[in-house]
Amino acid sequence: MAPAIQRPDPPYMQVVTTIRAQIESGELREGDMLPSTRQISQDWEISHATATKVLAALRSEGLARGVQGVGTIVTTSGNKQAAKDRMLAVRRTGRVYPPDQHAVIKSADLVEAPKHVADALRLEPGARVIRRHRVTYRERQVLSSSVSWFDGALAETAPRLLETERIRQGTFGYIAEQADRAVKNGQEQKAADAATEQDAEDLGVELGAPVLRGRNWVYDAEGDVLEYGESVAQSGQWASYEYEITN
Repeated sequence: MAPAIQRPDPPYMQVVTTIRAQIESGELREGDMLPSTRQISQDWEISHATATKVLAALRSEGLARGVQGVGTIVTTSGNKQAAKDRMLAVRRTGRVYPPDQHAVIKSADLVEAPKHVADALRLEPGARVIRRHRVTYRERQVLSSSVSWFDGALAETAPRLLETERIRQGTFGYIAEQADRAVKNGQEQKAADAATEQDAEDLGVELGAPVLRGRNWVYDAEGDVLEYGESVAQSGQWASYEYEITN
């Protein structure tokens, strides 16, 4: 296989990546001022034009907005924590959620797996699975609702998965500690949909209202499915993702 040249990100994207990480980790919170174009230019030793692209990119991603006469401030109202975000947040900060966000575990039960869940977890039909239903808030504003599904066999080695008390290190960190199954990678899918009765109750929207629905698979080092997750959020919110294309 021929070697490939590794090209670093453009200078402005390196700054964007740093500021984005500060926002996602909660180091920069809703309403905090971002550095001015001049300050970014001085701090990072980049041109004024490049610094301008930094703030433009953050505004485009929905992570910042301009306020006339004030400057550019952080706006995180569009951010939703997907499985990937929860994993990265724990690794960076030791916390699942930024300081201004929290989740309420509505239920945590051992149930018979619906067929699509058994398929997703690669289990036999009718297998017992753990179902954890949570609603995530920023202060009193509902951001999203989600359900995490786990193989019921984890109930024995990781019994706190069946408790509604929050697991501070996150479910992935807890499972790694208790069952020696660390997260390796994952995948996510998103689709526009209409709110079900459960969605309407969780999000405080009308039945049939437009929502963004997601599902995710999290894999351990052996390639087995550690978590199958389903989530839903109100329309009009943007989620940011990074990806890399290699030739």
